[in-house]
Formats: sequence, C-alpha cells, structure tokens
Amino acid sequence: MTENRAFLARSAAMASISVAVVLVALKTWAAWRTGSTAMLGSLADSALDLIASMATLTGVWIASMPADEDHRFGHGKAEALAAIFQVMLIALSAFGIAVRAIMHLAGQGETSAAGEGIAVSLVAIVLTFALLGWQRHVMSRTRSLAIQTDHLHYKSDLFLNLSVIAALVLDQYLGIGLADPLFGLAIAAWLAFGAWRGASDAVDDLMDREWPEEKRLAFVEAAAKHPELSNLHDLRTRTSGHSDFVQFHVDLPPAMTIEEAHDIIERVEADLCRQFPGMELLIHIDPEGHVDDPDNPLVEKDEFAQLEKDA
Repeated sequence: MTENRAFLARSAAMASISVAVVLVALKTWAAWRTGSTAMLGSLADSALDLIASMATLTGVWIASMPADEDHRFGHGKAEALAAIFQVMLIALSAFGIAVRAIMHLAGQGETSAAGEGIAVSLVAIVLTFALLGWQRHVMSRTRSLAIQTDHLHYKSDLFLNLSVIAALVLDQYLGIGLADPLFGLAIAAWLAFGAWRGASDAVDDLMDREWPEEKRLAFVEAAAKHPELSNLHDLRTRTSGHSDFVQFHVDLPPAMTIEEAHDIIERVEADLCRQFPGMELLIHIDPEGHVDDPDNPLVEKDEFAQLEKDA
C-alpha cells in the first residue's frame, strides 16, 4: 500500500513537470509575440510551476523513504517542506507580476498578436484540466500534502489563463487599454491568496496540528465501540505526509494480568488501524482510577465521557 501511494505521488509530480515544460515553451513564445503583462505573468507562473513541481517530486520521493535510525517516524514532513518552498515561489511570482502590471499602468508597455496569445492560453487550459484530473485521482489515494499544494496552484492556473484571454480580448479587440495590467494585478492577488492558503496547510503539518474535529470525533467513536476500554484520555493526533500518528491513555482494571491487557490492546489496535489506514497507533495503559496530572486538563479529559455528554 505504501509503495503504491509513493508511486502515485511520484507519477503526479512527473506529470506536473511535463505539463510545466510544455507551457513554459509555449508561453515564452506567446509573451514575446504579444507583449502582454497578463501573458508575462502567466509565463512567470508556469516557470515557477516547473521549479515547484521539481520540488514536489523531491519532496514526495524523500517522504516515501522508509523510517531509519535517524528518522524513526519516517520522512513525511519532507512534503510539507516542499510545499513551503512552493509557497515561497508563488509569493515571489505574485510580487513580480504586480510590479510588471504597475509599470504597464504607468505607460511602459503595450500588447499585440492577441490571437496567438489566446490560442496558447486555450492549449494551457486543456493541459491543466488533464493534469488536475490525475492529481485529484492521486490525492484521493495518497493524501499527499505536496501534491495538494501543487494541485491548488494548477487550479489557480485555470483562472489565470482565462484572465489572460479576457485581458487580450478587452485590450486588442475592444480597445480597453487598461484591461491587461489590471488583469495582471488581479492575477498577482489571486496567486498571493493561494500562497497564503498553501502556507497554512504546510505550517499545520510542520507544527503537528491536531486532526480536524470531525475526524478526531470519528476516531473516539470507533474506540468507544470496545466496551473493555474506559476513560480514554490524553488523546493526541497528528499527520505527517501521508501517515497519521495517534496516541492515547486508557484505563484497565488493576487486577488484570499483563497478558490479558496485552491481548485487549492488540485487538483494539488492529481494529482502529483497519478503520484508519496509514495510521501508527500507540496506546498507554493506566490502572483504573489512576490520575496522571490533575493540573493538565488535556491529559485528564475523558473522551468517552465527552462523547456521551454530546450525544
């Protein structure tokens, strides 16, 4: 399963690189022919797409490496680092496009050959649609953060290419001279917003943010189906790359033998890991009635009791 996820993630990264190479070549020619700020912005975005996709490939390749003595939890955070690198490139791209658009507004540029620019943008839209479809397929099976960030960027490319077409049509065919730089500024703002969203996801991964509440609740509900467990507390969850890590404390009767307790926990772990694939689970046993730290509300919160209260 892990090897299949790694293969799918690498295939999506290679597809991104291939599409980016074609688009950079086409848009370089179109930017030279049209002189459009919007097209130049689209070219800059595709060039950074190429670099970002290479970073994505590196990230998913490292993340797929098995745990070793120096990285016993695996290498999943390599995907978050690749995503951060992509975000930095997107932000730089947005800044450069905004500067070029402002210069155009100041009268330092004009557009031409709109038909050729429109044709290139239409080809870019078709290729991007195909890539997004494959990325969605891969994301549904791998949950790769690097691919998700790449997907977000290429999804914004659809709007970017449509904006280029609109800018050229308004500028060349309808005589609205400010359309091209204004669309360039809009593209820059869209890219900056995408960078902010991508950064939020990557930082959450690097900072070991807890699972979303609905997923966390589903886990507690699954654990509650084991009546031999009581007082599930100190529940901690996090995601690293395509792997989930969960740990919690649970009470068992003090008179229970080690072998009996071990058998119960083995059954619970097998069941929960089956329901949550790709999860590494660590369960700590407390004797019933034991209090770890009364001053720490996170430790002593009984998730089962809270579940019954909310029911």
